[in-house]
Amino acid sequence: MWFRRDLRLRDNPALHAAGEACADGVIPLFVIDPQLWKAAGAARQAYLLSSLRALDASLQGRLHVRYGKPADVLPEVARQSHASSVHIAADFGPYGRARDALVEAALTSIPLVRTGSAYAVSPGRVRKQDGSPYRVFTPFHRAWLEHGWRAPAPHGHEHFVAVAGGDALPAAPELPDGLTLPAAGEAAAWARWERFRELDLGGYGSQRDRADLSATSEMSQHLRWGEIHPRSLLHELSPDDTTFRKELCWREFYADVLLHEPDSARVSLDTRFDSMPWAEGAQADEAYARWTQGLTGFPFVDAGMRQLQAEAWMHNRVRMVVASFLVKDLHLPWQLGARWFMQQLRDADLASNAHGWQWVAGCGTDAAPFHRVFNPVLQGLKFDPHGDYVRRYVPELRHLPGAGVHEPWNCVDGYALGYPERTLDHGVERQVALEDYATLRTSRAR
Repeated sequence: MWFRRDLRLRDNPALHAAGEACADGVIPLFVIDPQLWKAAGAARQAYLLSSLRALDASLQGRLHVRYGKPADVLPEVARQSHASSVHIAADFGPYGRARDALVEAALTSIPLVRTGSAYAVSPGRVRKQDGSPYRVFTPFHRAWLEHGWRAPAPHGHEHFVAVAGGDALPAAPELPDGLTLPAAGEAAAWARWERFRELDLGGYGSQRDRADLSATSEMSQHLRWGEIHPRSLLHELSPDDTTFRKELCWREFYADVLLHEPDSARVSLDTRFDSMPWAEGAQADEAYARWTQGLTGFPFVDAGMRQLQAEAWMHNRVRMVVASFLVKDLHLPWQLGARWFMQQLRDADLASNAHGWQWVAGCGTDAAPFHRVFNPVLQGLKFDPHGDYVRRYVPELRHLPGAGVHEPWNCVDGYALGYPERTLDHGVERQVALEDYATLRTSRAR
């Protein structure tokens, strides 16, 4: 069993298939692919290592770890252990599909068996009546619900076999000062889910946008690494949990889009946007650097960017606000922000990240109109009405009470502790963005 984005034993169809295929035992294998490992940021590397240690513990120390190119490692392990088959969950990402094809060819006579995927409904399954893929979420969501999904896979009693010759896990990377990561692994995922289901699921629809409240599930990293399967969560939802069910569907929609448009990880689906008159030069570089460090002078934006530094995670509503600020206030391409998020987030998922950014930038599927520009002050006042979120992550503003924290320029002592002044006028930059967009409207869309 070649584990990848399915670091769990429960509800694991590929693992169940492996156990059914061979009563002599299953070799649990994880390959540290140097190409993926080097592309991950320190937080993602650290979280993965923690999750692998948890998986190894659940396997009583039998997880076989190897470092190298999968197309080299898999045939070697399979032949040395006289494996009759290699089992995986299907990967639908651009790199994963190409990698698995190389592994399948290298295995020659040993079959590579794909069972299940990281999704309740595998990408490519939900299509329009004419067979074409969906490009808008709402009809996809309706079709996804109609398609439905299987019940969780049975929890087998696989006999795991330890083999010699494995590699040690890499040393944990040095994390930035102050960065803390949550517990990883299957048990941690289920514990987090049970807390959320008991305390916050009922109010999720009305509270999920409140950045100052702990009202979201924070299941994203557990889903990203497959420590829990989305089908397991769907199985536990009631008919009334429509908002959370829809959020799980967004994840599946974006995976489907990436399957059919693999270049959309880097290129705007509406390619006109890649020729926008983006800001360039030293001033643009400085603006980008201040954005990454949470020093723009707009408290709600800066709180979000500092939450990313402190937790390798950010509240979803705030992700939209900081993305809008980068694209429409700083006039920088969404790809810069998407790349930064992929490097920093512990839950970094290529499909959800790229298409979430494209949604905000107005150039993706089901995109919000470009002229919808988030006002960073009004967003803060609405979704952090008492200022608690900003004060949590921006210590220079903790002396300001209540909602006044969102407008330190209106407070006599707003800058007393060294918080930076605003680097731009939002009203002016909003107008610039709309004028830039107007230059594209006569261009021919793809």
